[in-house]
Amino acid sequence: MQMNTPPRSTIRLTRRGRLVLIATGAVVAGTAVAVPLLSLEHAKEKPKPMALVIPEGWRASQIYEAVDKALALPPGTTRKTLPKAGLKLPNDAEGNPEGYLFPATYPLGKKATPQRMLSYMVDTANKKFNGAPIAAGAQRNAMNVYQAVTIASLVQAEAATKADMGKVARVVFNRLERGMPLQMDSTINYALNRSTLRTTENDTRLESPYNSYQRMGLPPTPIDNPGEDAMRAAISPAPGDWLYFVTVRPGDTRFTASYAEHQRNVAEFNRNQKAPKSTSSAAK
Repeated sequence: MQMNTPPRSTIRLTRRGRLVLIATGAVVAGTAVAVPLLSLEHAKEKPKPMALVIPEGWRASQIYEAVDKALALPPGTTRKTLPKAGLKLPNDAEGNPEGYLFPATYPLGKKATPQRMLSYMVDTANKKFNGAPIAAGAQRNAMNVYQAVTIASLVQAEAATKADMGKVARVVFNRLERGMPLQMDSTINYALNRSTLRTTENDTRLESPYNSYQRMGLPPTPIDNPGEDAMRAAISPAPGDWLYFVTVRPGDTRFTASYAEHQRNVAEFNRNQKAPKSTSSAAK
């Protein structure tokens, strides 16, 4: 797909315990006499967690489930609170907190509620993202903070190691500058609510704004909640001309500007995965 690309200065970048009841029996005159079971009231309860840990790269859906479990609420409770949570999100987010539920450890006090937990996460993200380093870095790269968070979410999802984050970010920028689709499997995984290394040709035909094989620019929202390392990579990508990358095997991610070389790397990846020929890879 080819597309006329505006100058870089004007481009808008669009990721048990089981309770065991014990019964005792007594034999009297040859007759079994039942003794009442121990009361459940004496069974020990699991202590409630003191904090909630949100790992880097979790999606909002995973965080909602974690809050429900931590607060012992019915599944779906936290998600339902979003309309009345009053989260301080950027206008571009349109009420969707994806990308702004900052990964950290949050205390669970007696007054903890879904609304308070989500607000705590968003407020933490705003403090991290709206400070001088991130805001200035975004402006330096001709984008706003929300776009920087979106790129960071792609970096968080795609980079195999912290060392690779800057290179993945550079691939994103290089492709956007050249008017190339990002073609990242992580965006399709997000649309399909899954996590997999294998993306088929049929997957790449998915009708979704998150299908970066067919849609130009950034996905409409972040695809996960990135940490500080990914954010730093998004505003300060490593220098390089790379357009393609694939993790051939754990610890061996190969970046290249040559499509032919990338195809050889993809072939090696597929051999290692024993995948069918229809399998594709990141940034094809």
